[in-house]
Amino acid sequence: MIKNFKWLLLLSLSITACSSDDDNGEAPVVVTSGTADFSKYVALGDSFAAGYSDNALFKAGQENSYPNILSQQFALAGGGIFTSPLMADDLGGFSMGGMQIPQFPTRLYFNAATSTPMNVAGISATAIDAHVTGPINNLGVPGAKSFHLLASGYGQANPYFRRFASAADASVLGDAVAQSPTFFSLWIGGNDVLAYATSGGSGMNQTGNPNFATYGNSDITDPGVFAFAYNQILSALAVNGTKGVVANLPYINALPFFTTVPYNPVPLEANTAALLNGANGYGQYNAGIQFAKSQGLISQAEADRRTIAFHAGAGNAVVMNDSYLTNLSAFGIPSYRQATSDDFIVLPARAFIGTQVNGNPLQVNGVSVPLADNWVLSKEEVAEVKTATDAYNAIIEAAANEKGLALVDTKTILAQLANGGIVSDSFTLTSTYVTGGTFSLDGIHPSPRGYAFIANMFADAINAKYGSNLPGVNLGDYRILYPQAFQ
Repeated sequence: MIKNFKWLLLLSLSITACSSDDDNGEAPVVVTSGTADFSKYVALGDSFAAGYSDNALFKAGQENSYPNILSQQFALAGGGIFTSPLMADDLGGFSMGGMQIPQFPTRLYFNAATSTPMNVAGISATAIDAHVTGPINNLGVPGAKSFHLLASGYGQANPYFRRFASAADASVLGDAVAQSPTFFSLWIGGNDVLAYATSGGSGMNQTGNPNFATYGNSDITDPGVFAFAYNQILSALAVNGTKGVVANLPYINALPFFTTVPYNPVPLEANTAALLNGANGYGQYNAGIQFAKSQGLISQAEADRRTIAFHAGAGNAVVMNDSYLTNLSAFGIPSYRQATSDDFIVLPARAFIGTQVNGNPLQVNGVSVPLADNWVLSKEEVAEVKTATDAYNAIIEAAANEKGLALVDTKTILAQLANGGIVSDSFTLTSTYVTGGTFSLDGIHPSPRGYAFIANMFADAINAKYGSNLPGVNLGDYRILYPQAFQ
């Protein structure tokens, strides 16, 4: 099913229109496009452009995506029809043969009784092999990396694109260019580093490897590959002076997925702490660390970092595997240490830390059983993500300046959300999980109000660059979280 977004009172495709908000008796505000032309708008990007929220793509989320909201503001200044490849319902995910595909589950909702997110019940009516005819204006594709937008036949690898691709061998960029857009938005690059981060750094840092055909799904994209892809995309979109808006990338510590679970969430009784510190706990491991230090295999600083110690009461740090430590496996010594505030425990770990292995009370995940790599983004991995993000952002800014495009500084703005919040329309938005108003229950993608806030950021950047005066939407018109069921 496709929904067309169109300003119904628009009498022509002129570049000006009047705001209808004149209840106070004042003359209506004339909304203009400035030097931009919004008559044919296409949006390219990843899950953020698609309207992904609560760990799924579903109809209401797509309708509240920032490109859809922007298109409605563009309609006040000559914008035309904006078509999105809407899912069949508000359950989310894909089905096949009347069964929900586990890799594409239904969306999350907040269960107040348990104070936890849960998947909504039901089976999505969006079949994974269904196709939506175009042309499609919102070309946001969940899971897409920068170089994926150039790939012919990308739909064969990504069902979100396959369901609306113009042909089996189509590319996202090709389908965008074929529409001869007069204005575009591009927010891409998050997945080039985010997939590595959300997997706890279990992928590889491919910096220095230009052969993206060898990359895994959770790898960090080489900045050279990113630069090539990004500049190819903009060269095709910004042809003959076509105007548009691009956005840079936030640091991952602006996302509650990485900041909600503390590094030291473990409360212990005195007897349990003593048992963990004793010979039958980590005592033997600590002795091995001291042996390695005495033999000059590791420094005193590393020995201190690897020594594991618990105490009675709250605030005990989880134990983790860390592949960046000196490899002492030849001596039978594993690479364990306790987490610090420099490490990020990923959001799904909150339901895993403290659970027993096979019902054994002596084997507790994160305590007596160290967390595997996928549960923690270590200090060194955090640094790798930051380095790649900085490189991508430099490329984005340089390309925007070269092409004369509007640039949304999401890196700075989302950092403000994580450091005190931002007041907008009398609402204070923060990055706090569940209650902050900005992010959905997956801890990465925005809530409805978060997407409205992002749309306003884009409108502000467009106004500043092209002299338009697009109004922002009222954040109070957008809910903080989606309900369990829509009325």
